[in-house]
Amino acid sequence: MYEHLQGKVVQRTAARLVLDVAGVGFDLLAPLGASFAAEGAVAKVFVHLSVREDAHTLYAFVTAGDRDLFRLLLKVRGVGPTLALAVLSGLPREDLVRAVLDADPKPLQRIKGVGKKTADQMLLDLRDKASELSGGRFELPHSSSAPRPVAQDPAEVNVLDAIAALVSIGYADKDAKKQVDRARETVDARDLEALVRAAIQG
Repeated sequence: MYEHLQGKVVQRTAARLVLDVAGVGFDLLAPLGASFAAEGAVAKVFVHLSVREDAHTLYAFVTAGDRDLFRLLLKVRGVGPTLALAVLSGLPREDLVRAVLDADPKPLQRIKGVGKKTADQMLLDLRDKASELSGGRFELPHSSSAPRPVAQDPAEVNVLDAIAALVSIGYADKDAKKQVDRARETVDARDLEALVRAAIQG
């Protein structure tokens, strides 16, 4: 139904984006730390609409490739949008593709909510897609030159955003804070994407 949306970024956090498109505000969920444009800038995002009886939820992605990878994950038995988003948030795309090509469940099992059974199922269901995943259909991740919102203390703002992001994918408040505090010891908290990934994998 939707391919992409383009509009002004009204609000963005580690896991959420509000986009004003011709006066209509779209509330979109996104992979943690995705490199969207800063608040006030115009952004084009690729979207996926998830329809359930009790909710219609839009998901936003920086590239069509990221969105298509999300859709592939949804085809895995037992994987819904929340878990698919957690996988994309916790693993760089290259690592996910490598795990599928190597039939290695360990990187997947480091993601909250992915046990051995689910990891094995993902490898099984995605195995036939391995050549598609690695054959260049998906664009490689790219660094964004868009400026981040100015904050008095960017590191502390990112810490709060990272904690909120982990809570949004199922972590308890206490566990989210513990994971983020641990991640701060190994990565620069001014890099939100790195902080979130380290927290999830920690």
